[in-house]
Amino acid sequence: MLEFFKTLDRRWIFLLMGLAVAIPILTEAKFPETPGDLSQAVFNEIEKLNEGDKVLLAFDFDPGSEGELGPMATAFVRHCCEKKLKMYFMALWPVGEQMIQQSIDNIVKADFSKLVYGEDYVNLGFKAGNEGVIKVIITDLAVLYTTDSYGKAINSIPMMDGIDNIRKMDLVINVSAGYPGTKEWVQYAVTRYPQDIRLVGGCTGVQAPLLYPYIPEQLPGLLAAIKGAAEYEKLVLDKYGHRDADGKLDEKGKYLEGQRRMGPQLVAHVLMVLLIVAGNIIYFTEKRREGQR
Repeated sequence: MLEFFKTLDRRWIFLLMGLAVAIPILTEAKFPETPGDLSQAVFNEIEKLNEGDKVLLAFDFDPGSEGELGPMATAFVRHCCEKKLKMYFMALWPVGEQMIQQSIDNIVKADFSKLVYGEDYVNLGFKAGNEGVIKVIITDLAVLYTTDSYGKAINSIPMMDGIDNIRKMDLVINVSAGYPGTKEWVQYAVTRYPQDIRLVGGCTGVQAPLLYPYIPEQLPGLLAAIKGAAEYEKLVLDKYGHRDADGKLDEKGKYLEGQRRMGPQLVAHVLMVLLIVAGNIIYFTEKRREGQR
C-alpha cells in the first residue's frame, strides 16, 4: 500500500480536487454553520438599530472579488431592508457603483418593492479620490456630492435633507476588497470621530489579518471572506426566514449563496488536510525504515 501511494500519479490528486470542488457545486451542498463572535457582533450592530435609522453602505469591491463579498453584500442589504433602515449607498471603487446597482435591482426592487427611492434608499454612486473622499464627507458631504448616481440633485432628494456629513449616519457598513476600504474607513473616519461614527465591515480573506488589530474598539464586528458571509447569512435567515418582505418565497436561493459557496471550499480543504496527513505518514514511515536498515 505504501508503494502504491508513493508512486501514485499526481493527476489522480488533481482529479480528486476537481471532484471535491465540482460535486458540492453541482449538488448545491450546504453544511451547518455556527456563527462566530465577529459575525454575531456585526449582526447585533445592525439589529439594535431602529426603523428609520440611517445606514451608509459603502461597496468598495468589484466583480473580481464578488465570489467572497457578493453574498455578504446581499445579506447586508436584505438585513437593512428587513429593519426598514434608510440606506445610503456609495462607492470608492469605480466598479463599486455596478455592485450597488446590482444589489438595488436584485434585492431592493425585486423583493422589497414597497421601498421608495429617495425616501428609503439612495444611490450616491462612485467618487474618485480614495481616502480623500472620506476625509471630506466626514465634515461636508455637499462638497463632493451634488447629485446622486442618476444625476438627480441631492437637495431634491427627501432623505438627504439634513445630511450634512456622514457623522449623521447611525452606522457605516463597508464591504471591502482592498484599498481603499475598511482600513481607510477606520483610519480616516472612525479614528477621527470615534464618538460619532460606528463601523462594521466585510472583507476578503487576505485582508482580514490587517483589520483584526482594530477589533473591537474601532471595528466592533467583521465578516471575513465567504466563511464570515455564510455565518452572517445564517443569522439573518434564522431571524427573518426565507421569505422577503412581500411574502414571496425566495425560490432562487439568493439569500443562501454564502452557505452554498462554503460547500466546495469546505470539502476541498478537508481533502487538502487528508492529503497533507497522508504525505507526512508516508514520509515518516520511509524515514523510519531507512533508520532500521
